[in-house]
Amino acid sequence: MTKTFDVTAIGNAIVDVLAQADDTLLAAHRLPKGAMNLIDAEAAERLYAIMGAGIESSGGSAGNTIAGIAALGGRGAYIGKVADDQLGQVFMHDIHAVGVAYDTRPLSGGLPTARCLIFVTPDAQRTMQTFLGATTQLGPEDVNMQYITGSKVL
Repeated sequence: MTKTFDVTAIGNAIVDVLAQADDTLLAAHRLPKGAMNLIDAEAAERLYAIMGAGIESSGGSAGNTIAGIAALGGRGAYIGKVADDQLGQVFMHDIHAVGVAYDTRPLSGGLPTARCLIFVTPDAQRTMQTFLGATTQLGPEDVNMQYITGSKVL
């Protein structure tokens, strides 16, 4: 039986927001340099407000993996939850732009799209503050069984 996809990935649909920062900013906001911390929605909003100009890029381990497979010519599908908000639109655009099948319905109301706020210091250390948001609302109703049964690898 011929499979539609080489790989289907299921994971946390996260948008990475990268911005330059200095040690003074990290200290002022008690951000342990080089660490990754899980944060809540309030902290995500507060920290986003103090970030400099940033670059937004879709991420998450499974999302990055399936994008890499597509970039190498593989046929991929992705299952992960975003919200119906600006960062959710960024994620959906990016995943489709690299040629990955993605049709998980965005969350309407409730938690915003997951994001990883990444403060990059001049010494190339990355201090990551991750809010999982809408991705925590992924449920059985979001699983496209055609992706699952139509893939060589899950």
